[in-house]
Amino acid sequence: MKKPISATIDEELISWMDQKLKDKVRYRNKSHLIEIALSQLKTSEEKKR
Repeated sequence: MKKPISATIDEELISWMDQKLKDKVRYRNKSHLIEIALSQLKTSEEKKR
């Protein structure tokens, strides 16, 4: 189950996200992009253990 959250994000990262979101095939929206990024970070962190 997904739950809504709120986050304060640096303007530079938001601009980068906006550029990435132009590729509608890979990312549906900002939430989708953030979810993918966090999932990849989680996987990377788990591999380090």
